[in-house]
Amino acid sequence: MTTLLSGTVHVETRAVTVGNSTVHVRCWTPEVRLPGKVPVLLFHDSLGCIALWRDFPERLAVASGRVVIAYDRPGFGQSSVREDILPASFIADEGRTVVPALCEQLDLTRFVACGHSVGGGMAVHTAAQHPEKVTALVTIAAQALIEDRTLEGVREARTAFADPGAFDRLALYHGDKARWVLDAWTESWLSPAFAHWSLDDALAGVRCSTLAIHGALDEYGSIRHQEHIANSTGGQKVILEGRGHTPHRECPDLLVETISSFLVNIS
Repeated sequence: MTTLLSGTVHVETRAVTVGNSTVHVRCWTPEVRLPGKVPVLLFHDSLGCIALWRDFPERLAVASGRVVIAYDRPGFGQSSVREDILPASFIADEGRTVVPALCEQLDLTRFVACGHSVGGGMAVHTAAQHPEKVTALVTIAAQALIEDRTLEGVREARTAFADPGAFDRLALYHGDKARWVLDAWTESWLSPAFAHWSLDDALAGVRCSTLAIHGALDEYGSIRHQEHIANSTGGQKVILEGRGHTPHRECPDLLVETISSFLVNIS
């Protein structure tokens, strides 16, 4: 366990056991923590990890007055190595396998599920699978279905990562796991077994307040995804004009303000 102090935020790093894997977890606790406000659990994207959230978790903790928790999924960042091929059900599986272990070992009884890109899909499934725990759902640049624009973006990224410099930058965050991380993303999304994937069944089970955020210039999906998530859950939607797929890096202040405002009336 490592503890650090960063300005007005207390930062704690922990290791959580999930099956045979060790999962790297980081928690940001604001000095001014609002009473009665449950933590926010962050789900990262297909190439993501705790470090790639940059300072977004700290900013969100301060602005919302809530504990913010992020973790490296098994196979990513500083968590244990994976060598298996992801099943087509891997997005739904996150809420069934990893989330219960996190809740048990972090004493997490209720929380806000907030996910970026594929992590948004994992947050949706988590909200549907654990309605007694999830008080609100936030998706950021999430995909809700298979769209040509999404697949084309994945193909272009696969080509771009053939450049050694681009791959080396990915390895800075995932080390020897970088090849597995990249293949887990590209080969899963481009697999014929994934061709008819959607969030429809999970969205039908969401019972909490929902906010769907999407960049108007998102290179991995049109605002159709955001509209589908919001319309299916009766939730709110926010379009970030002039922004792409990573608003936590492109416009962190705006993203934090948008999410914090939504969470004001959420327990």
